[in-house]
Amino acid sequence: MSEKHPVIAVTGSSGAGTTTVKNAFEHIFHREGLKPLVVEGDSYHKYDRASMKTAMDEAAKKGNDHFSHFGPEANHFDLLAETFATYGRTGKCKRRYYIHSDAEAVDHNKRLNASYKAGEFTPWETISDKTDLLFYEGLHGGAVDGKVDVAQHTDLLIGVVPIVNLEWIQKIHRDNAQRGYSAEAIVDTILRRMPDYVNYITPQFSRTDINFQRVPTVDTSNPFIARDIPTPDESFVVIRFHDPKKFNVDFPYLLSMIHDSFMSRRNVIVVPGGKMGFAMEVILAPIIHRMMEKSSTAKGKGAK
Repeated sequence: MSEKHPVIAVTGSSGAGTTTVKNAFEHIFHREGLKPLVVEGDSYHKYDRASMKTAMDEAAKKGNDHFSHFGPEANHFDLLAETFATYGRTGKCKRRYYIHSDAEAVDHNKRLNASYKAGEFTPWETISDKTDLLFYEGLHGGAVDGKVDVAQHTDLLIGVVPIVNLEWIQKIHRDNAQRGYSAEAIVDTILRRMPDYVNYITPQFSRTDINFQRVPTVDTSNPFIARDIPTPDESFVVIRFHDPKKFNVDFPYLLSMIHDSFMSRRNVIVVPGGKMGFAMEVILAPIIHRMMEKSSTAKGKGAK
């Protein structure tokens, strides 16, 4: 953890909806005039698209049918922890990108004067530009595996955790619409990832500072036949603070600002699903503001 160079991580499973939180942070950064160093979780996968398929086939031949992007065997948890720690100490680090699409490939090839394809990584680059904080969004911002502890290097760790049936509905619809995968292939992926989901994804949400969990108010009992994703207005968001005192959370203020919200436990506030983005900004903006004030003070002391 670092007061001078804060590290913020948003962690959530595939299909969890971390993009909503990312958008809220982008709005806050813009209003606060902050320049973040954005780090993408997919860039810490160990294999590119083609190599991952080969690695999965090799694992299957050895009787391992659960090799997945969720587990340590397919990721560089050590490099992610090193990135967070290095940025926290120096305000600098290395970064690369995983190229998800042809459109992204065009952008990166233009920037690097290269010919990378979708499914490949760009080379690691040392980022020495002055930034105010590091912002990570991906699968493993709070991962722990043996001696490797990613979570310990974060100053603010956010979990995005819809109930699992909703998460699966969102993943099935996204992967079908955006990536053209069949429902059967998506279900196979969910089943293959399940051991790593239980052992490496779920435990992160006991380490987070704040969790945002969307809970639908419509029937999602069989996510594999759901025709539609429940809308925000058909859900509530359960927001859990691990330690409200750590960030001086003012619950009376939040209840007054977020219409129809209520407290379900001493550290849990529930808000209407349609107010999720607004609630995130109301909750996170003062936390970020205080974090940057401490950063400025710490840098000032270091200069003396």
